[in-house]
Amino acid sequence: MKPIYLDYNATTPVDPRVSKIICDSLTGEEFGNPSSTHHYGKTARQIVDHAREKIAKSINAEADEIIFTGGGTESSNQAILATMMSDLTGFLKRLFSRKGHLIISAIEHPATYKPAQFLSSLGFEITTVGVDRQGLVDPGEIQKAIRKNTKLISIMHSNNEVGTLQPIEKISEITRSRNILFHTDAAQSTGKVPLDVNKLGVDFLTIAGHKLYAPKGIGALYIRKGVKTVPYLHGAGHESGLRAGTENVHYIAGLGEASIIATENLAKETPRLIALREQLFEGLKNELGDRVVLNGHPTLRLPNTLNVSIIGCKGWEILEKTPEIAASTGSACHEGKVLHSAVLCAMSTPLKQSEGALRLTLGRYTSSEEITKAIDLICKTARKLMA
Repeated sequence: MKPIYLDYNATTPVDPRVSKIICDSLTGEEFGNPSSTHHYGKTARQIVDHAREKIAKSINAEADEIIFTGGGTESSNQAILATMMSDLTGFLKRLFSRKGHLIISAIEHPATYKPAQFLSSLGFEITTVGVDRQGLVDPGEIQKAIRKNTKLISIMHSNNEVGTLQPIEKISEITRSRNILFHTDAAQSTGKVPLDVNKLGVDFLTIAGHKLYAPKGIGALYIRKGVKTVPYLHGAGHESGLRAGTENVHYIAGLGEASIIATENLAKETPRLIALREQLFEGLKNELGDRVVLNGHPTLRLPNTLNVSIIGCKGWEILEKTPEIAASTGSACHEGKVLHSAVLCAMSTPLKQSEGALRLTLGRYTSSEEITKAIDLICKTARKLMA
């Protein structure tokens, strides 16, 4: 039997409807370069434009506010690096006189904190705002961290490990009042919770295809109309001059289809995932009692995400000894050393609790029967380890 897949926050399988769109575009007349003016180029351009409209619709944006990228990491890098280094003259002025300032949170994905570290090495000023025990950023702390030279704030929409949803709308009220640009990494949120860029009030929003039942290697970045930024990749004038490189027409078509499928299924899929998530949590609690502790916010989190610690066990060891389940853990054993989750550490999670963490994330193809089986398997392994 194949292992039960409970790692949807790591990546999702490609939806068959998305695969069909991609395959159809690969075998038809859509092989042309979208920049070409002949029939084949125009056919490819129509596919790209149609996909752009689908993605824009899914987040209540306009089509010309969407650019396609190679994935979520590139989208976030584009938003952060290109904005902070908006032009060479301005960069040199900030570097040698008044440096630009960036604010991020302590639980950001590497696609955000690594670019921040790079900017720091160039002389930019970086402030990392902490989170509470449930993984929530306090907008008041963002307010306090703002300086006269703050140019960009980047706070993820939802956390990839514990699923906590951040108060993006409240933070955007602050950024707008101070005329500061605001980026949110919504790679984990897209297709799982409603997203409306106008309600959120963000200037940039990151989308990753492989979190959305589209292929790996395709993503999108929302850039609010009127926001001035520069290309991250230089070359020809693709994607409104902001992302050079001939568009990946086939995967773009797939991403557009995936975004519409997710949006249309949201009202039905959300309660189903919440029910399965609670079935899993309650099942573990019923079997193991108070040894099972929730990590993250009890309500303000992604509907598919359950991060729990089994006290007295090590999460990585449970998964190692339960090959029938494919899941993730915040900690890992590497060359005899236990590496703890940076997210749980930022949440001031006790060491024993952090060691026992499991990230169990559900998705479109998860069934109640699989959850029942997963509960049994995890609990059997946990009891053996405790003994």
